[in-house]
Amino acid sequence: MDIALNTQALITLLMPLLGAVIAGLFGQRIGRRLTHWVTILCVTVSLIFAGSIFNQIVLQNQPSMNTVLYHWVTSGTFNFDVGLLIDRLSATMIFIVTFVSLMVHIYTIGYMAEDDGYQRFFSYVSLFTFAMLALVLANNLLLLFFGWEGVGLVSYLLIGFWFHKEPAVEGALKAFLVNRIGDIAFILAIAGVLMLFGQVDYAYMFQHVPEILDKQIHLSQHIAFPAVTVICLLFFFGAMAKSAQVPLHVWLPESMEGPTPISALIHAATMVTAGIYLVARLSPLFEFSPAALNFVLVIGAISSLSMGLIAITQHDIKLVIAYSTLSQLGYMTVALGASAYNAAIFHLVTHAFFKALLFLSAGSVIVAMHHEQDMRKMGGLARFMPITYLTFAIGALALAAIPPFAGFYSKDAIIEAVHLSTLPAAGFAYGCVLAGAFITPLYIFRAFFLTFHGRSRLTNAGLASAKTPGVHESPWVILIPLLALAVPSIFIGGMLIGPMLFQQPNLLGNSIFVLPNHDVLAKLAVNFEGAKEMAMHAGASLTMWLALGGIATAWLFNLGAPQLSQKLKAACPTFYKILMKKYGFDDFNQLFFVQGTRKLGTFFYKVSDLWMIDGIFVNGSGKFIQWFANFSRKIQTGYIYHYAFVMVAGLVVYLGWLILGI
Repeated sequence: MDIALNTQALITLLMPLLGAVIAGLFGQRIGRRLTHWVTILCVTVSLIFAGSIFNQIVLQNQPSMNTVLYHWVTSGTFNFDVGLLIDRLSATMIFIVTFVSLMVHIYTIGYMAEDDGYQRFFSYVSLFTFAMLALVLANNLLLLFFGWEGVGLVSYLLIGFWFHKEPAVEGALKAFLVNRIGDIAFILAIAGVLMLFGQVDYAYMFQHVPEILDKQIHLSQHIAFPAVTVICLLFFFGAMAKSAQVPLHVWLPESMEGPTPISALIHAATMVTAGIYLVARLSPLFEFSPAALNFVLVIGAISSLSMGLIAITQHDIKLVIAYSTLSQLGYMTVALGASAYNAAIFHLVTHAFFKALLFLSAGSVIVAMHHEQDMRKMGGLARFMPITYLTFAIGALALAAIPPFAGFYSKDAIIEAVHLSTLPAAGFAYGCVLAGAFITPLYIFRAFFLTFHGRSRLTNAGLASAKTPGVHESPWVILIPLLALAVPSIFIGGMLIGPMLFQQPNLLGNSIFVLPNHDVLAKLAVNFEGAKEMAMHAGASLTMWLALGGIATAWLFNLGAPQLSQKLKAACPTFYKILMKKYGFDDFNQLFFVQGTRKLGTFFYKVSDLWMIDGIFVNGSGKFIQWFANFSRKIQTGYIYHYAFVMVAGLVVYLGWLILGI
């Protein structure tokens, strides 16, 4: 294209906003059909320009562009600008975001066809896309925070879209509040950057990182920590909330109360990957803090393993995939902690396709089942829904890391990279991600077998009341996005592993910074012979056999000998109860934070409000005046000798004080 690169980026950014405004303000006037055409057209234009930017920056190796559009805010000596950074990382991200968003927009036509809030939903989804693009394209922390808060706000609206349902309202509120915890840390991190650098611009900040390596942040006179470590940890706390890492993961399963299209968009390529993008973008900071990298490794490892175990026990098809997202985000976080930032972004890309595919395939099943989500009421759907069956199988194979599907390349790269890391926490992380290689195929193929294979368990309870009883394949407006996502879910991993991880320069180029002694991917590149050879020699790796073992175990416990599942539950009742209780995080939050704050509020209400303010200042002052008035009334008797006595007594007291004082 002959259009300037910064203009293309601005069009990419603003087109979804235009669609959101039209659908939100004029949707009821222009009708459903025109609403979805306008928003889809806007996102399509955004995708075209994002593709053009990706082609120029990544494929044609044109130089990056850091451009300031206008000065936003001036506060004292600080200047905050609205500027765009168009480099290899942001170009890759905007292409993935716009592509997945377009698929979700098209899919929504079929999924939300009978919903009264049709136009409102399209407006929200387009606005969500705009906020994510603003986050990715920002060239400074303040504009990134604008997009960060934007996706948080719109996710609240989307999760609580069906506001007449109490669980949806609670899920939206929970997501909003938990993310505010991370946002406080994020704001503190930005304040720390301003204190140390005086600017929030990436380029300036990264250029002057060596100048702050010896600086410390004092918490007290005798307690101080390296400034770069404090800032990195604060940024990561923000990322933990947005990318749902333990213990700030509790909001993500609740987000399943929103419509399935937005579940796919939130979980695949937008909101939850924002934290991964943030840490990768700030790699020039994190590389100089081994303590922060170790912490990132541990949190990612715990999340990847613990959330995968919960997924095994879930019966809701969307919840299985939701906990899968938590586990896969853990893998990405582990890669970040091992300084394999390219591997984290690589898995982010492959995960965006196959996780969106899994969610939308699950949504196709839900539509066919007339919004039944319990897998115990499904079974044998393969013969009724062959295309959905095929696409779900492709997504499951990609997630399970079976070659040559996309997830095989990105997940194996992460596992091997962690194995080569020399950080103290790498051994623990390697054990967790290796265990996840077995657990991931176990839970996703459990869902696959329960939904599509075995005997039919349809109760017809929900089907009998439907307008069109019976189970049948979804309409083409739902199937087309599934087929479009299935293709990259198969091929994108093999196509990108060499160029993104091992080629010099790789696809992400100098947008990622890694210290030579942390460069585990360089060590991994020594034995890399190509994507084809990697797939052909997969049988020689332990991870491949663990994945096949997970699939076999899922078949055995759900189709081959389902009675073994009940025996295992009976043999390990405590462990099963812990998993069903989701490790007690929700119970703890309810007991400590919810009930605790209520009791604290009740205490302050009774002490401060009722006793102090009402009892002493308001009612107390009135009672004092009333008592003083009653007392004064009693001494006003009307007898002259009483008044004379008081006058004489007062004169005696005064004279006594005067004489003694002299």
